[in-house]
Amino acid sequence: MKRFVILILALCLLAFFGCGAAASETGGAQTASSAESQQAASQGTDLQVYFFSAGKADAILLTTENSTVLIDAGEKGFGQEILSYLEEQGISHIDYMIITHFDQDHVGGAAKVINNISVGTVLQSNCPKDSEEYEKYCKALQNASIDPVTVQDTMTFELDGVTYVVDPPRKSDYNEDDSNNSSLIVSVYNGETSLLFAGDAQTERIEEFLDASPETYDFLKVPHHGGEDELMDELVAVVSPVYAVITSSDEEPEDDSTAAVLESAGVETYLTRKGAVILRSDGSKISIAYAA
Repeated sequence: MKRFVILILALCLLAFFGCGAAASETGGAQTASSAESQQAASQGTDLQVYFFSAGKADAILLTTENSTVLIDAGEKGFGQEILSYLEEQGISHIDYMIITHFDQDHVGGAAKVINNISVGTVLQSNCPKDSEEYEKYCKALQNASIDPVTVQDTMTFELDGVTYVVDPPRKSDYNEDDSNNSSLIVSVYNGETSLLFAGDAQTERIEEFLDASPETYDFLKVPHHGGEDELMDELVAVVSPVYAVITSSDEEPEDDSTAAVLESAGVETYLTRKGAVILRSDGSKISIAYAA
């Protein structure tokens, strides 16, 4: 009887350790696969970001070999400039159009673009405006049978190895400037490089973003065309960018206080009022310059 019990115990121990070894091997395979996936993601791809010289307005095009994303479309009449550039680049489709908010200097050219080129997904803010530009934008969407996505919760999507995270406003109305403070804030990750596009976020919206304890970024599209803001110094300190772009015009330049904050932090800053700007990321490093 004792021999029988011992034999049973031995078989149980063998089965136990056998399962443990199998689980360990399976776990090892998963870890290797995960590591390979992370390594592939960290390598990134060739990403170009083109900041149009659109006056005090935002029109920003992000492209890889197999993807195109447009963040905002400048003022009324600027849509043709965007279309001409797309044609020069041989681009016939926009995968995502992101309208950070509905001020005319961000949505103004959107209708022209939507009416004249294939557009996939449209992401928008939650604060519509009573304006001609907004009405034309809505009409263009209807004509193109596009149902826009009003971003209510943080949204993530990936295109050609580049990850986009769209951060929405936390409220439906703000104490000051509902439209600007309803800006979508977009983070873009390509390999080891990271870019932050802050729309026209002002104090309340910036505060929301900072409350979420964001990481540092290599690049910052300065919010609200470089206008004065009491949280600008904190934003720059937390984000700690190496490079920045301000979308301004000679008639309405960036505020001196914002320029001083960036200069004091040692941020290499480019101004679209001096010309279009091209940023390139290969997944490990960033280069930036005014377009030729």
